[in-house]
Amino acid sequence: MGKTVAEKIFDVHLVDNPAGDMCVLGLDEVFCHEITTPVAINDLVRRGKDRVFDASRIKAVIDHVSPAKDSKTALQGKILRDWARRHNIENFFDIGRNGVCHALFPEHGFVRPGYTIIMGDSHTCTYGAFGAFAAGVGTTDLEVGILKGVCAFRRPGTIKIEITGSLPEGVYAKDVILSIIGRLGVSGATDRVIEFAGPVVEKMSMESRMTLCNMAVEAGGTSGICYPDMTTVDYLRPFIKDEFNTRREAMDYYSRFLPDQDAGYEKSLEIDVSALAPQVTYGYKPDNVTPVSEMEGTPVDQVYIGSCTNGRIEDLRVAADVLSGRRISDSLRGIVSPATPGAYRKAMEEGIIETFMDAGFCVANPTCGACLGMSCGVIAEGEVCASTTNRNFYGRMGKGGMVHLMSPATAAATAVAGHITNSSLYKDQNPE
Repeated sequence: MGKTVAEKIFDVHLVDNPAGDMCVLGLDEVFCHEITTPVAINDLVRRGKDRVFDASRIKAVIDHVSPAKDSKTALQGKILRDWARRHNIENFFDIGRNGVCHALFPEHGFVRPGYTIIMGDSHTCTYGAFGAFAAGVGTTDLEVGILKGVCAFRRPGTIKIEITGSLPEGVYAKDVILSIIGRLGVSGATDRVIEFAGPVVEKMSMESRMTLCNMAVEAGGTSGICYPDMTTVDYLRPFIKDEFNTRREAMDYYSRFLPDQDAGYEKSLEIDVSALAPQVTYGYKPDNVTPVSEMEGTPVDQVYIGSCTNGRIEDLRVAADVLSGRRISDSLRGIVSPATPGAYRKAMEEGIIETFMDAGFCVANPTCGACLGMSCGVIAEGEVCASTTNRNFYGRMGKGGMVHLMSPATAAATAVAGHITNSSLYKDQNPE
């Protein structure tokens, strides 16, 4: 029987097979941020193991609370900062050149097809958009990764989801992944890899593929994976041009990680999105998903556009299209946080920041703060936020608050209307 993408990556990186389906993999990269890594650093120091396996393969960033909001978060940043300096970690992104990790690291070319990557962050699965195996891990596994450059995983089964048809105008990758999570459920892919395939994925940009893979974990997935293709090669071209003479040469090399035609899957689904409408969550689980039309008129107190899911330049452009020439409702506040300095700069050059400001949005620096209710957009008890983030858990963006997940287009339209509504970009092909 043939092999899946994950199985091929496991085979290439296998260091040891201590028992059964337990595999110890060599790591290509270990990514770190200031919320989870300081715990690992302090423990390594306490045990007399303050070392790194390879400083060139560790990337670190201060992004979750940026800048620090209090003495505790300042200390977390200091621990990471001092550690990076102590071990000569060149790829450390401090305040001023930092950004949301899962958007920043791909922008710098740190993710390649076939890579193995870990990070102490559940949305590490984002990097699977490049055809990598990337997973969020706990403190112990992160410590071992930092110290030894390896991590143990059970060989995962794979669920293949083939997305067919063509996306209606005004429907985006966020709507696709919300609908998939609604179908699979929050535990439908637990301890599994999800391969996203099909003509719709093939037409997606790398930014949209990252949105798909980013939320694989909300269905319980260890990692989401898209197949490397010429879109992947073109995105990586500035970083790999010295490794491959031509685009075709790069594609031929990365093709070794494509699944075999007779690969074995635990489950295969085909989903036609031709009639898919914009989606939104309700309740407190990511699989509480319904068409936006079913939530029409639901009032909100805040609209947030940003995060590792939907804070890239592609997302900002869509939201700006909806907002152009309009003002947000006086009944709510709007916050936008470009995910990286690169996205922020492009948004300035293209007049997008001006569009947001003219519409009445507060434009914040790149940070994860609002997404997990730590800073720069925390909501009060009883408040409702329409958000382009990835989790709607109870209290996620603030104690006692409600979060409705949606695409940047829906979020922008909601900001203008003052309540949840579809954007003008959506052309309903099946009106009642």
